[in-house]
Amino acid sequence: MPTVLATGGLGFIGSHTCSVLLEDGMNVLAIDSLINSDVNTFEKVRNISEVYSDKKKGKFTFKKGDVRDVNFLRGIFNEYILLGEPINSVIHFAGLKAVGESVEDPLKYWDLNLNSTLSLLKVMNEFNCKNLIFSSSATVYKPEILLNKKVTEDSLLFPINPYGNTKYTIEKILSDVSTSDPDSWKIANLRYFNPVGAHESGLIGENPKDKPNNLLPALIKVINKEKKQLLIFGRDWPTKDGTCVRDFIHVMDLAEAHVAALRFLFSNEPQVININIGTGLGTTVLELVQKFIETNKCILPYKFVERRPGDAPYSVADNSKALRILDWKPKRSIEDICKDSWRWNFSNI
Repeated sequence: MPTVLATGGLGFIGSHTCSVLLEDGMNVLAIDSLINSDVNTFEKVRNISEVYSDKKKGKFTFKKGDVRDVNFLRGIFNEYILLGEPINSVIHFAGLKAVGESVEDPLKYWDLNLNSTLSLLKVMNEFNCKNLIFSSSATVYKPEILLNKKVTEDSLLFPINPYGNTKYTIEKILSDVSTSDPDSWKIANLRYFNPVGAHESGLIGENPKDKPNNLLPALIKVINKEKKQLLIFGRDWPTKDGTCVRDFIHVMDLAEAHVAALRFLFSNEPQVININIGTGLGTTVLELVQKFIETNKCILPYKFVERRPGDAPYSVADNSKALRILDWKPKRSIEDICKDSWRWNFSNI
């Protein structure tokens, strides 16, 4: 049986997607450098697949390594050919993903995000593995100033921070690779909006090793009294309450979109396709914070501070393309996001 390779497979989005792939009966190999993830996540994902599904499960394997290392990748592809379980598709999660940090340390982002992709593509090409889902981002788009105007896949591409620039550049590289061999490559660029939440089991969630750069992990740090208060960046954005509007999508909805995208690639002709993955609903940062307090009946001190470089005022997906072609739709609410994040936190204190 063929194998799906998940680079960065023990990270936040990668681990949740691996759990859904396994539930779907696929064999999955996760590789991860563990620079921003935990090796214990491997056993937790395997436990989820054994406990939370009554379907036939796939086999889950983990190998530690850096996707920038071509020889490491070649060794894995060769090994799985010898096992009779050749890698026939890749979901490329590996990379750094915080907008603010990318502004502070752009070289770190260019090195890891770009070079990991180049090494991966080189080895995929050598082994004739040409099914790829790329973990892209809504940061490739020009920030939409007009409120209530959703972003379509045809919206202007104009990233305003180094993180977004790396994703935009990689999409261009993938287009060039496809053009060089248009009868073989099947590539889906999934442009995520704002993934949040955790698995309903409480076993896996977002747990960055360094300073949290995303809203929910930062909020959890305050709940755990590891930080005095939550910082909300900007109260003067042109939105209804002065805070940024985001399309917050539950990470399990996002994970399920990857499985749907993989099925789409398998059943369609070679192509490069760009797909927005979001809910199509805008929520301000302040609304999410207040919903978390209300849902979990907790005390959460917060403070408004200056805008953060690289942020955009409004980012909401037009997800009609995903709904139409993937046979997928987001099912979980903002309240679900808050409940699952709370459960994940208190299961892992």
